[in-house]
Amino acid sequence: MNFGRKITIYLADGTPSGIRHVEIVNWSGQAVHAPRSRFAELSRWEETKRPGVYFLFERQSNDTENRVYIGESENVIKRLNDHDRQKDFWNEVVIFSSKDENLTKSHIKYLEARLTALAVQAQRYKTEHLKTPTESSLPRADRDTMEEFINNMRIVLGSLGHKVLEPLKAAFTNDEQGKKASIAGIPLIFSLKNLKAHGQVTDDGFLLLAGSDISASVNSSLAPGWKSIRDKWLEDGNIKLNGDHYRLEKDSLLSSSSCAAALVAGTSRSGPQSWQDESGRTLKAIEEQLLKEA
Repeated sequence: MNFGRKITIYLADGTPSGIRHVEIVNWSGQAVHAPRSRFAELSRWEETKRPGVYFLFERQSNDTENRVYIGESENVIKRLNDHDRQKDFWNEVVIFSSKDENLTKSHIKYLEARLTALAVQAQRYKTEHLKTPTESSLPRADRDTMEEFINNMRIVLGSLGHKVLEPLKAAFTNDEQGKKASIAGIPLIFSLKNLKAHGQVTDDGFLLLAGSDISASVNSSLAPGWKSIRDKWLEDGNIKLNGDHYRLEKDSLLSSSSCAAALVAGTSRSGPQSWQDESGRTLKAIEEQLLKEA
């Protein structure tokens, strides 16, 4: 069951681009976020000198994908001083520790392994790890406590703009009356001639699912930005030739249903009119129906 949570974000210098301290009400954990340009200031924060786990992020840009490195240390800032010299890719750091200082070495090793596995499964960021860390053995009660800790870390990371632990695929949920509560997660299909694609609306945009067909030809009406996505797919091997068309190799998050439909068709398309559910209703009709019910 989902319920509301209250998050407190302290802006250390009064600006959102500086160091931020994040807490959730009634949670013993805490987070400190900083851009790399402010890294030297972190040594003055006692919260960074405790046992904990940390995320080194590279923000997405036009020519690179999101990247993340997840680590642990009994003195996080000391470990990060090494990374500052040895790892060049990152430009943001988020440190998690406990306010009651009850995180042991076994706890943070468990967190590191679980967080890395979740990040790999989510497929939103490229993980900068040679192999997934080994998960430490914990008593059942401690494991459950750490899983609750991870759930709160998801919330904090999301509030800081990093959904590194969130699966791309949306879960299809119903409301209490058994009606569709939102369009998120509804299985959608787009068929055109010999092409067939599958996707779903998510809170982040539109997810085009692996196995979807992609046109081998491109019309001049395809927007340059969308064509660059297609070119990047070809470069990365995300689409591979399958007969007279291409096939998408992995789930890909796109900005809109129209972007997804255009990439499938190779020409400009209306997403709300192109995508349909299993009963043949267009995405536009589904959205209109939900608005009426609301």
